[in-house]
Amino acid sequence: MLILIILSFILGIYYYPQLPEQIASHWNSQNQVDDYMPKFWGTFLMPILLIGLFLLFIFLPKIDPLKKNIEKFKPYYEWLIVLIIAFLFYIYLLTLIWNLGFIFNLGQLMIPALGLLFIYMGLILDKTKQNWFIGIRTPWTLSNKKVWEKTHKLGGKLFITAGIIALIGIFFPRYSIWFVLVPVIFVAIYTMFYSYFEYQKQIKKH
Repeated sequence: MLILIILSFILGIYYYPQLPEQIASHWNSQNQVDDYMPKFWGTFLMPILLIGLFLLFIFLPKIDPLKKNIEKFKPYYEWLIVLIIAFLFYIYLLTLIWNLGFIFNLGQLMIPALGLLFIYMGLILDKTKQNWFIGIRTPWTLSNKKVWEKTHKLGGKLFITAGIIALIGIFFPRYSIWFVLVPVIFVAIYTMFYSYFEYQKQIKKH
């Protein structure tokens, strides 16, 4: 993680003189730039953000009232941080390349990274123990251990499926964004309702 953060600053400093005064920072679904940032912030905002996220991810487990549970799946949590940092570094790299004058379909190149990130999130959800910061945190999963476990077991499978669907979107460039958004929104909404109804079942059992 530290290597990627340091490398992002090195790349920013090295290519800074070659970058335009206005840095393309946002693209619409048609791969057209629709927002810009001043040169300094366009170049160094992401490296600064990476530092902030790195420190935040390290700090959060220390203040979690259920931090002992985080220790139980710590290796999976640490690799999740690595993947998130790597994913953001990848976006930063694509942004730099675009602003250096190399035009390509940025959305299409992000799809594989998003798909793999979703798949890994799905793989670790089943390993995630009850805590306040990581996982599918609804009032019902946080209130009942069994509801947490069942919701995360199902959520893990759904996230893996969402990741696979996102990867399929590579073959449908015009609609690839929908292959990412629709499954993820569905998983978020479905797991929320599932946790509620599962909680009601647990209450009736007792």
